[in-house]
Amino acid sequence: MAATLTESRPNLLYLVHRFPYPQDKGDRIRSFNVLKHLALKAKVHLACLADEPIRPEAQLAIQQYCEQLAIIRIGAWARKFRALAFFARGRTATEGAFHSPALKATLRAWARETQFDAVLASASSMVPYLQMEEFRSARAVVDLVDVDSQKWLDYAAASRGPRRWFYNLEAQRLRRLERSLPATNQAVTLVSQAEADLYYDVCSGATAHSVPNGVNLAYFQPTLEESESSCVFIGALDYRPNIEGLCWFCDQVWPQIQRRRPDARFYIVGRKPVPVVRSLAAISGVIVVGQVSDVRPHLARASVAVVPLRIARGIQNKILEALAMGKATVASPCCLQALGTRQGVHLLSASSPQEWTTSILRLLDDRELRNQLGSAGRQYVVQNHRWENCLRPVDGLLGLDVEATGGELYGKAARDTGKF
Repeated sequence: MAATLTESRPNLLYLVHRFPYPQDKGDRIRSFNVLKHLALKAKVHLACLADEPIRPEAQLAIQQYCEQLAIIRIGAWARKFRALAFFARGRTATEGAFHSPALKATLRAWARETQFDAVLASASSMVPYLQMEEFRSARAVVDLVDVDSQKWLDYAAASRGPRRWFYNLEAQRLRRLERSLPATNQAVTLVSQAEADLYYDVCSGATAHSVPNGVNLAYFQPTLEESESSCVFIGALDYRPNIEGLCWFCDQVWPQIQRRRPDARFYIVGRKPVPVVRSLAAISGVIVVGQVSDVRPHLARASVAVVPLRIARGIQNKILEALAMGKATVASPCCLQALGTRQGVHLLSASSPQEWTTSILRLLDDRELRNQLGSAGRQYVVQNHRWENCLRPVDGLLGLDVEATGGELYGKAARDTGKF
């Protein structure tokens, strides 16, 4: 029998670096589902930053899970100035970009009225707030998600000149911050065992836990709508790894596919396409769709989902969503390190332009293989990436273990929101 959610539930402060709605970015998907999960067992006080206008319906979608909700706007120029100022003073630009005196003032006001039993900070950028004096007595957990210092090292390896110098220095400073976490926090969580192992290498003696991403299996379901010979990419189109991966794919791979399959189309779908992404539409067969309210029809119509990233950390939600819809998928090896998928069973993996071309053409020509991979991919996420199962370790880390059938309650919460 499910436990009754009463006012005796603990007070939990959840610090998020970006307003967790709509579900159009990987960090928003994770923080939104973490919020829903926590709201089943605690009174959640959500404090977050916002770098773009928040629509009333989006605020209502989040408010229903919160005891208190604070949304602090931070402008683009303010972020850049503070990032540079922090960097010049020997700290990380990441901390500076998400520094907000207004958020600190809000948190101090909340702390005067509420004794928080636990605090969860999402990403290294929110660690300075977690370290405020007002929260020293609370059980503290940092959801690093990825080892950010390694991401900046990856950026440095792919860059030259001043950028390379900046990325390397940012990585060194972030690594120093990451190593400081065990001294002041109950635990650190990461999106995969691979990231947790990397964190152990960075910070020996740390307590790190793998809390993988899930996928909404009721929302992303297989359909029979495949209608043309096409590939699709779904992802934020203002994010550097996505931009670089798409440009590489359209330059090195897609022209070879077009020569052999002139009828094929490549759809690029996602929020905020930057000019260089929009310019890809000049390539034969490439259609830049941009932002849409629902990505499922675009996934459903395509023959193949592609994830050609050259730099990737953690779990790619775009892969989980494609697999959940039973879509044959081709991905770069770096995108699969955090997953337990098997090459040739759940999806295909490709590195070189020739491997990409061969894999995509093979799938475009073989519906039976597409169906076989799609079915196995769907089964993989059903078994390994249900949100309620993935997030269960967070309860114990935050001291929220109660006798409740989390799956039942989670399912009700998901249905109550309609889309998610």
